[in-house]
Amino acid sequence: MVKTAAKEPEITSEVDLCKADGRLNPAAVGWSRWPLIRANLQGWGRNKRFEYWCISTPDLIVALNVSHSDYRVTLAGFFLDLRTKEAISVAEIHWLPGKRVPIMPKVSGAGPVIGAGKQIQVQMIPGEGGTQLSLVSDRIKIEIFAAEPENHESMSVVVPWDTKRFQLTRKNNCMKAEGHVIADGRRYDVRPENAYATLDHGRGRWPYSILWNWGSASGISDGHEIGLQLGAKWTDGTPATENAIRIDGRVFKISDEMEWQYDTTDFMKPWTMRGGGADLVFTPIYNRHSNFNRLIVLSREDQTFGHYNGTITAPDGKIYKIENLLGWAEEVHRRW
Repeated sequence: MVKTAAKEPEITSEVDLCKADGRLNPAAVGWSRWPLIRANLQGWGRNKRFEYWCISTPDLIVALNVSHSDYRVTLAGFFLDLRTKEAISVAEIHWLPGKRVPIMPKVSGAGPVIGAGKQIQVQMIPGEGGTQLSLVSDRIKIEIFAAEPENHESMSVVVPWDTKRFQLTRKNNCMKAEGHVIADGRRYDVRPENAYATLDHGRGRWPYSILWNWGSASGISDGHEIGLQLGAKWTDGTPATENAIRIDGRVFKISDEMEWQYDTTDFMKPWTMRGGGADLVFTPIYNRHSNFNRLIVLSREDQTFGHYNGTITAPDGKIYKIENLLGWAEEVHRRW
């Protein structure tokens, strides 16, 4: 049964995420269609900061990531050829990073994200009209511009577990992408007529162990530009969700928890997501599985890429068909 949450208030002016003592600022609890929440995190040991971009085209998926968990920094990249299913993953981890701490802004898009490792360098540089994304590694090189026109709406939401544990996430999809990727020496061009970039910006203080679902898609369906932003599990028991839909540039927040059904013994079987006006089936074509287990620290991921079909219903009651919309759906378990 789909649970209905209280509607989150919409934040329309700048606000700090934390109070002076480092606890959650109640005025920051809500959602915004603009990056208005300043992540003034304090202390050490439980803070989580990450910047993840994923670019999708009919032929390939490419992603780059910078994450900083106080005691650990990770720089990573991923490439998938959707035709051949050839995949490449690169990653570099620094424990107690010292001088390897990345540059990361407190407000999404307010400054550059720069991660400088020994084998991997990642840059996400905001500028006029969008963000330049760059990754240099031995097997993957990325140079892509993600266009973000003026008044491009996104979804920021603060999820409060309690006053000491909370998460700000900004999900921004349907950004046209242009540039190229070089994977194992082969160049792939990324063209804006069929390429979309999606941002996952996160800042917060998390519980030790957490399980989540995330689903996203961008593209043209039934003559409309559609963006899907779906989540589950990690927001259970809180007054917030990370669910939203974008229709022709306008973001509509979904306050209902969505019901996800899928087979954890075979993530390649179809997934279903229902609730808040969405009735979707996601059919995977590839599963990116990873399992980093160091007893105290765990990161187990099953991120499947594929296509969404079904319907979404706008607040005015209009129904939109979703037909073969390229995106992903994942289950992730973290101990950190």
